[in-house]
Amino acid sequence: MSRPKPLSGFPEFTPSQRIVEQHVLDRLRQTFELHGFGSVETRSVEPIDRLAKGGEIDKEVYAVRRLAAATDAPADLGLHFDLTVPFARYVLEHSHALQFPFRRYQIQKVWRGERPQEGRYREFTQADIDIVDAGELAGHHDVEVALVTLEALERLHDELGLPPVLMRVSDRRLAQGFYLGLDIEDPTDVLRLVDKLDKIGPEAVRDLLIKEAGLSAAQADSCLRLAEINSADESFADRVAELGVKHDQLELGLERLVEVVGAAKRSVPGRLIADLKIARGLDYYTGTVYETELVGYPRLGSISSGGRYEALATDGRTTYPGVGLSIGVTRLLVPLLAEGKIIASRSVPTAILVAVDAEETRSAAFEVAGRLRRRGIPTEVAPKADKFGKQIRYADRRGIPYIWFGGLEGGEVKDLRSGDQTPADPDTWQPPEADLHPAVTTAE
Repeated sequence: MSRPKPLSGFPEFTPSQRIVEQHVLDRLRQTFELHGFGSVETRSVEPIDRLAKGGEIDKEVYAVRRLAAATDAPADLGLHFDLTVPFARYVLEHSHALQFPFRRYQIQKVWRGERPQEGRYREFTQADIDIVDAGELAGHHDVEVALVTLEALERLHDELGLPPVLMRVSDRRLAQGFYLGLDIEDPTDVLRLVDKLDKIGPEAVRDLLIKEAGLSAAQADSCLRLAEINSADESFADRVAELGVKHDQLELGLERLVEVVGAAKRSVPGRLIADLKIARGLDYYTGTVYETELVGYPRLGSISSGGRYEALATDGRTTYPGVGLSIGVTRLLVPLLAEGKIIASRSVPTAILVAVDAEETRSAAFEVAGRLRRRGIPTEVAPKADKFGKQIRYADRRGIPYIWFGGLEGGEVKDLRSGDQTPADPDTWQPPEADLHPAVTTAE
């Protein structure tokens, strides 16, 4: 059988890279749980019509159909393209068993059938947090999800050496109210076009606003002036007021955005700014919207995004508004791993290898390993009773820091880095804390 070709857009990690990913996921879980978010997991498939309600994603959904189904039968299920749409369905289905406001985190794979490129994959892992309530969701949660997400990303920066991040935030009510104040009939269409600013530039967006959205030149220029406003403090509100546009929705969005930016300035100075060109492409967002970049990696686009949605989950009687943010774990890690910017200290969890004198004494090696494992020390037994030199090289190639010689009595442990060898008892020997598990570090 010939060697299989890799599938584009479906990244797979080596064991050492997987250790890095697990470290990242563990720290995200810990941070989310510190803030009282509980874990849920939803099914991988949703009805196609429900996925379609989540935005203009027809070209991105992978349809699912049984091989035995009639060839002309339309697919009615699709793999979820994000975790927000299935979560909204989950809330409706399980609302009787949930306590509101409901705080959840979810770490799962998602799938999108788009053209693979750096930062964009067909299968990838996301880590989401959301807060949902029944009827009405307090505005302070918009601040909370931003601060929790920034705390999680800052922890990755501080503990694992990942690059810092910058979160950009706006409010769709601010922009929509501004457009309505300009007598623009279809604010949603304008939002969609303004969202292209970073990709195609202001001149191209201006042309689209006039030709596709039917705006006058003066209206288009005003929209672009609003989109140019950004600041790390509440001063952006004064700049919006200087544009002279009035609308109730504009004032509501401005008030909420001032609250978010002010709180972030006090808690995580320099990590969040107001950026009024942020709109987010999915049409279920109705209020605050967020996009986050990895500093030094602008080519990746947003590695964390989200926002407020007022009516994504409703059963006709009760509406469940929510606000949430998603961290693109795969998008964040793949370029750093490919460039060797972040590495694991070894490719296996093993802290010590128990050498085997001869196959006849393997049971004694198993007993030593068992006693070490019972005390929480990751341990392997050598696969072959080779000469000790070969067993040492086996451990060294895998990055295992220690090797055990001898049995239950008269055992000795060798540190393969220093060469030191000392007597040891399997019931008391303990490696230094730093060697117990693989470390994740930034490459020099």
